[in-house]
Order: sequence, then structure tokens, then C-alpha cells
Amino acid sequence: MELYVREGDPHLRTAHGLLTCYWDGTVHYGLCLAMAAAAGRRKNYRGLGLFWLGSLLMSAVVFLLGNLIGKYSPELSPSFLLNLPYLLLLTWAGLRLFRQPRARPSLSPEQIAEEQRKRLYQRPQDLLLILILILTAAFTFFRGMVVLDCPADSCFDYTYLHEPYLRDPVGYPKVQMLIYLFYLLPFLILAIYGLAVPGCSWLPDWSLVFAGAVAQAQFAHLGSSLHSRTPFPYQTPEEVLWSFLLSNVLYALGPQLLALRCLRAPAFFVPPAGPGLARAKKCQ
Repeated sequence: MELYVREGDPHLRTAHGLLTCYWDGTVHYGLCLAMAAAAGRRKNYRGLGLFWLGSLLMSAVVFLLGNLIGKYSPELSPSFLLNLPYLLLLTWAGLRLFRQPRARPSLSPEQIAEEQRKRLYQRPQDLLLILILILTAAFTFFRGMVVLDCPADSCFDYTYLHEPYLRDPVGYPKVQMLIYLFYLLPFLILAIYGLAVPGCSWLPDWSLVFAGAVAQAQFAHLGSSLHSRTPFPYQTPEEVLWSFLLSNVLYALGPQLLALRCLRAPAFFVPPAGPGLARAKKCQ
């Protein structure tokens, strides 16, 4: 094991690599056990699988791209190519999960129609969730501009006084923020639309994928920002520690609340039945 870490994948010695291993050995391992137990009992594990898929994809993509563009890229060895079958396996698992049948909510057409007739002001929880997602999207855009070297004073102050880890040349934080900017931000905008307009049946599945992705990413980002293996100039200053923790924990909370909302009250996201199907049900 020590030989592999030293010669085959030295990036695992970084703070980000270490936090990724912690997540793999606890959350990913626990999810795999839970899915295996559900499969053994012939129960639906699609929701667990989608959360696991998002978490693993985020972990793998950030780690691999960070290795390629970061300061440790000259240390890459041929063993790095072993990650390609791993990505192919994740792609295959994702396709299998999305092809599994969804667990249908036991709701009558009348209950679904009643829920979907409600205006946004009649759903205060959704209204609050939309506000949270708007703030999450704004923070996502801001940090994306920070790692893209935006010349604004606010970006300069933030990266030097609040999150100096974003400047760490290891590459992982920059890749993380760019994935947030180009993938998470469009999803947040679509999710706001899905909470406002009924019948967006895609939202429950993708909310689980992004909830898993953001949970893993924020765990690794928070831990790396504070870890002793991160060089001292890039660690979070003690003066802003609590504001840093609060902002990043709340940032991770938004996608989790969205996924929970979709799971607990799925009627709003059930696609509306066509006119022919509705008439057939009435005749029955």
C-alpha cells in the first residue's frame, strides 16, 4: 500500500486526496452496503444509487482533472491510466440506475392534480427553497469568477482573505469551482424552474445525483481548506473560520433540501396524464 501511494498515485498524499479517501471509506462504502442489502431483499435502491453515482462522479472527475492540471502533474505515472476503466464502470452503473423503474408514489390522479394546481405563493416551503437555490446559484457564480481571476476587488479580497485555498496550485479547488460553475449552476436554474412549474419528472432523479455530488465535493473542499497537509498560506485564516464554515455548510445544504423535497412530496413532479388517459380513468 505504501509503495502504491509513493510510486503509483502520490496525489493521495495531498489533503484533497486524503479527504477523498475518507469519504470513499465511509460514505461510499456505507452506500454500497445499503444498496447490496436492498438488492438482497429485492427492494428498490434507485435513490441510494443515484446519490452514490453523483458522489462518485464528482470525486473521480475532480481528482483526475486536478491531477492532470495541478502542480503534481509531472509526477503522473502509467498507473494513472487505471482510472479509465473506473470511469467506464461508473458510466455503465449510471446507465443501469437510470433504466431501473422508479418507485411510483401511491397517489390518486385527484391528489396529483390538486397539488399541481397550487400556485407558488400557496407553497411557502417551495418558495423558501427557491430563495435558497438562488443564493446558492449566486455564490456558485461568484466563486467561479474568483477562480477565473476576475479583476473585481471583491474577488481579489475573497480569494486572499476568506478562501485562500482557491489559489492552491494543486488544482483541485479550481477544478471544483469550475465544475460548479458550468454544471451545478445550470442545474440550479433548471431546479428553480422545476419547483415553479408542475410536471418536471426529471427533477427528483437529478436532484439526488447533484445532492451526492455536492455533499462529496463540499466535504473534500472544507476538509482540504483546514487540513495541515495544505500549505499554510492556502489554509483558511482563523479570523474568518466560522463565516467560512457557515457559508460552505449552507452551500452544501441547498441541494440536500431539494432532494429531500422531491422525495417527501413527489406529487408536484408527476407528469400530467394525457387527455386520452384521463378520460379512460374516468370511465373506469
